[in-house]
Amino acid sequence: MNKQLGEQLRKRSKAAWLERIGKTVSFSALALITITVFAIIIFVASKGLATFFDNHVSLWQFLTDKNWNPTITDSKGRPEVGALPMITGSFIVTFLSALLATPFAIGTAIFMTEISPKRGARILQPVTELLVGIPSVVYGFIGLTVVVPVIRTIFGGSGFGILSGTFVLFVMILPTVTSMSVDALKAVPRYYREAALALGATRWQTIYKVILRAATPGLLTAIVFGMARAFGEALAVQMVIGNAALMPSSLVSPSSTLTSVLTTGIGNTVMGSLANNALWSLALVLLVMSLIFNLIVRLIGRKGALRK
Repeated sequence: MNKQLGEQLRKRSKAAWLERIGKTVSFSALALITITVFAIIIFVASKGLATFFDNHVSLWQFLTDKNWNPTITDSKGRPEVGALPMITGSFIVTFLSALLATPFAIGTAIFMTEISPKRGARILQPVTELLVGIPSVVYGFIGLTVVVPVIRTIFGGSGFGILSGTFVLFVMILPTVTSMSVDALKAVPRYYREAALALGATRWQTIYKVILRAATPGLLTAIVFGMARAFGEALAVQMVIGNAALMPSSLVSPSSTLTSVLTTGIGNTVMGSLANNALWSLALVLLVMSLIFNLIVRLIGRKGALRK
């Protein structure tokens, strides 16, 4: 009897087996994701660095030269693979769209959380979710048929350029920044509001002096995420920016971004050629910028945790 009881106690229960299976599946999924991410980084890095190691292009030339035409060489016999116009265009359109979207997003978030939560949840939240679900090509098509003609009518020229790309990206990143701003404002403890009102502060003083300051790390995270989305957007920007690999001379002149040059050129090059390697180098720049954006988000989150 005691022997049978001991064997039953030593035998694993069904719950223990299920827990072990759950841990194994979770660890396998985590390992698969980690391996996939590192594989992508290694693959893009190996392809992108081939421009500098195999084709012997100077990194300084690649980052500072203004001429982009990998199929020809300049007077010194060097290939024209200057990525500065695309890098400049990407940063300009990213910062302008974030600058334009931030006040609208934060204002909408304040309305949804502090001024009229019920109406905001009933009206603005479905609209925000709808904007998130619209495909990029639809945004690009709307920009091509609406934004570009308006810019052409008001400012002249072809209508294609950084300004058109800015307006399209503004609409695209607005729901992302808005939804994350709403979460940041909702995360502010309720007793912050109650303490400010108890001290005689008005609603707007409470919002400006207390809530926004307490939610600053979350709001900065939302803005950085929006910038990362804008920096990596390809199809919609390609349709309205003009795809001219030239240094931006104005906001309404045709320009290009890293993503627009990649999408238009990657299918027209031979794998292993200089032109193809140069495009992979642009992809490597995009990957590095994505990692930098993620690092900034982590630093902001760490500072916010220390403040609490």
